Amino acid sequence: MAGLSTLILLLCAAKDVMPSSPHWKPTWPSYRVPVILPQSTLNLDKPQFDAEARLDVVSPCGPACHKSSPLPTYEEVKNYLSYETLYANGSLTETEVGIYILSSSDGSQGKSRTKRQIYGYDSRFSIFGKDFLLNYPFSTSVKLSTGCTGTLVAEKHVLTAAHCIHDGKSYVKGAQKLRVGFLKPKLKDGSKGANITNSAMPEKMKFQWIRVKRTHVPKGWIKGNANDIGMDYDYALLELKKPHKRKFMKIGVSPPARHLPGGRIHFSGYDNDRPGNLVYRFCDVKDETYDLLYQQCDAQPGASGSGVYVRMWKRQNHKWERKIIGIFSGHQWVDMNGTPQDFNVAVRITPLKYAQICYWIKGNYLDCREG
Repeated sequence: MAGLSTLILLLCAAKDVMPSSPHWKPTWPSYRVPVILPQSTLNLDKPQFDAEARLDVVSPCGPACHKSSPLPTYEEVKNYLSYETLYANGSLTETEVGIYILSSSDGSQGKSRTKRQIYGYDSRFSIFGKDFLLNYPFSTSVKLSTGCTGTLVAEKHVLTAAHCIHDGKSYVKGAQKLRVGFLKPKLKDGSKGANITNSAMPEKMKFQWIRVKRTHVPKGWIKGNANDIGMDYDYALLELKKPHKRKFMKIGVSPPARHLPGGRIHFSGYDNDRPGNLVYRFCDVKDETYDLLYQQCDAQPGASGSGVYVRMWKRQNHKWERKIIGIFSGHQWVDMNGTPQDFNVAVRITPLKYAQICYWIKGNYLDCREG
């Protein structure tokens, strides 16, 4: 009888945590998002575009290193969140910002060695066939002409990693003529769009490219401004020359890892060991700092810049919603109790980063008050 009682309790507990139970749905929290506004803009000399494109980033500074770092001052944060804007004609500007905390209009408050990136059995999934590749959420993943991945976050905007276009000292070769590639079916001559592919064979796909109009990179990434914590600011936003006409994924403030559904994250990217394939993966978050998520999702260079997302319940809209909560950056060796261990790292979208990226997209801070 004792065993039966235990089984009943386990079944009841399992029922309570099912998504259909409104009391246990992982819910997007509400955040009071600060306001970041441009203060002044200066014209800079045209960059040289002489850096080699990097498909991943390596840093020895792990969670303990980051957690022991002193908190930045207000002036330092303003400096990190100021940004450079690169235009398609090669011109470059630097914008200084101000940070403001505004009270909510409705009075509500929110609640608050050899580099190795495959861990044991390779748990990545190559996504084949237009029925998957052209459908949400996989259709939001795009390829940069510099070799990285990006994610559609608005009608004309792509979120990616800063190191894909800037090595911390200079813009990479190809950044001035940066393009974004969208996977589309490769139709044979005379097929007129008919599905003539053998169902047992992967469907042939090709990239259709759109030029980038301008690029924003936070100064926190640029060496000399953030130094060892530069990885915290490894993100950039690209504005396309024309709308992409696909469904995109909104950005959101990253909840604490313990509030993520199953403690897991998801992302898809164009890993360079599987050329032409979009590769999906998910895994548990192992550790976190205020700015970074440490995980062991299998990944290879080329996946950098992928949008890290989760699916949670949006209480206001009464529906499930996926949001980008981070950007896959690269690789770090971490000292775990005296033993070196390697992790893959994603940059978290904090309230400040959300305010900055949202302003880059919308151009109006009033549209960026809810993360």
